[in-house]
Amino acid sequence: MLDWSETEPNNDPKKNVHPAFDKNAAPVADATGLGEIERGGARVSVDDKAMINCRADVNQLLPLKYKWAWEKYLAGCNNHWMPTEVSMQADIALWKSRDGLTDDERHAIKRNLGFFAASESLVANNIVLAIYRHLTNPECRQYLLRQAFEEAVHTHTFQYIVESLGLDEGELFNMYREVPSITDKAAWALKHTKNLDDANFKTGTLESDQDFLKDLVAFYVVFEGMWFYTGFAQILSLGRRNKMVGIAEQYQYILRDESIHLNFGIDVINQIKIENPHLWTKAFQEYLRGMIKEAAELEAGYGRDTMPRGFLGLNAALCEQYMHFIANRRCAQIGLAPVFPETENPFPWMSEAMDLKKEKNFFETRVIEYQNGGALTWD
Repeated sequence: MLDWSETEPNNDPKKNVHPAFDKNAAPVADATGLGEIERGGARVSVDDKAMINCRADVNQLLPLKYKWAWEKYLAGCNNHWMPTEVSMQADIALWKSRDGLTDDERHAIKRNLGFFAASESLVANNIVLAIYRHLTNPECRQYLLRQAFEEAVHTHTFQYIVESLGLDEGELFNMYREVPSITDKAAWALKHTKNLDDANFKTGTLESDQDFLKDLVAFYVVFEGMWFYTGFAQILSLGRRNKMVGIAEQYQYILRDESIHLNFGIDVINQIKIENPHLWTKAFQEYLRGMIKEAAELEAGYGRDTMPRGFLGLNAALCEQYMHFIANRRCAQIGLAPVFPETENPFPWMSEAMDLKKEKNFFETRVIEYQNGGALTWD
């Protein structure tokens, strides 16, 4: 196993020259895949494929270099689902019932939906307009195309929930501008992914490659890998008490999708580190740890806002403990030292919710491990 904790740039300037600026290296390929065709050009070599600044034609999928990316694409395809397949009748009846939910539960649900409603669109915009441009590997791009569709499905999910419950569409979808705890997170995300959104940004230097890696950490590790999990815990906790079971089921499908998104992002970050060890300086690692700690603190504030008094089995203090546990886990996954003292997971049942092999009674509801018709087996 590679130990990144002591990785420092090589002091030999010749060995630290990026391929994009090495006169002896093959030229970097057109990252868009839309450049002029080189007639009679050489066939793609696996060795020329890379996560960033590749020298291979990005239009040529085969031969595969990163089979893990292709496997995640296939997994995403097999996990296809649509929100309208989930019945909302029980949720509608409970929401309209005067005594069905407490005021605190209603407050948490609306804040939760308000955060997710715009967040999925922010994620989709980052994938389509930014990350896709700078990841110069076709099998990774293939997965990003699948992920972009899944983000569209997730946005559709919140439209379906809001419409089903008869909620104020403007209030829910504009919360990321009107509710400070949600605005703070959205503003942090935009700040730390600004390079991805800069049309003139290009990788190929030490500074720009570190900026891109930093933005990937903010996008995958924080936004998708940390900030979504308080919301998952809130809704799935209600579902465990047989409340808002339709929303809870849809969140379980989203959580399953997001677990693959997160693992893909972790693999991308770690692969870039392997191919570009000079980027992983101690100073850079400390910067990332500071980002993750700050993000966890913002999430703790969001938890206090969504659950000022809490409800059965869940409160802001437990969510903050959970976020410390998640933050340390994410640090370990990308080779960083933990940012919080060691703590236990206060929601061990969340692991069950993420178990892709879990099954339900088919006649009671649909199978959690839903796959497309050609992949279903009933043995």
